[in-house]
Amino acid sequence: MSHAGTEEVHGHPALQHHFENMEQQREAGTLGMWVFLVTEIMFFGGMFLAYTLYRYKYGAAFATASNHLDITLGAVNTAVLILSSFTMALSVYFTQIGKLRPQVVCLILTIILGLTFLGIKGVEYKAKYDDSLIPGRLIPARPFNPAVAEHGDDDPHKLHLLPGATVKNVELFYWIYFAMTGMHAVHMIIGAGLLVFLLYFSIKGRYGPEYHSPVEVIGLYWHFVDIVWIFLFPLLYLLGRHFEHG
Repeated sequence: MSHAGTEEVHGHPALQHHFENMEQQREAGTLGMWVFLVTEIMFFGGMFLAYTLYRYKYGAAFATASNHLDITLGAVNTAVLILSSFTMALSVYFTQIGKLRPQVVCLILTIILGLTFLGIKGVEYKAKYDDSLIPGRLIPARPFNPAVAEHGDDDPHKLHLLPGATVKNVELFYWIYFAMTGMHAVHMIIGAGLLVFLLYFSIKGRYGPEYHSPVEVIGLYWHFVDIVWIFLFPLLYLLGRHFEHG
């Protein structure tokens, strides 16, 4: 009987030989993902620190640049990612209770939402390129004039420098902006690829109540990427907007 029990535990096709049982394998995978996420926190933390220091030093320039980001697209992308986290959590839940169809549907929705985010971000990047609001292409503009802005503005690039701001320091903001959002987009692309991997094997019925650790750990990664954006949105898009008319 003991031999039969051992054979049952080790008989699962997904169990790796160096683990005693599926639960030990799941815990090891989860721990490994958390260790990886800690390194990611340190990676993004360095960029957040750089942003904080330079924003403190060049507040007017960073406020100038922030006012030229599309807050509507940024807010929509934030809502899209929050919704994608919800569908990812549902996918993990349905996997754990063995409901294949809802699991697959939620994975598909998560992938669609992730690609929607990347598409909107691409639209934002294209708008910045068209307006020459990228490092090395910023055109010096006249100081911000509330009276002119109120009655319409003929500046095609809409780069209104607040008092104390310089083009060089505004470019510094955009260097940081493209570095942070660009690296976040790279992580989103990787996450979407991992979700496609999950979807493929989910359709084949590989994951279920006995074996769902890949769905859990990739879900953790997806939630982390979403949380990074939730910090990026207020820092890049919201802080400094109250200077827009001052």
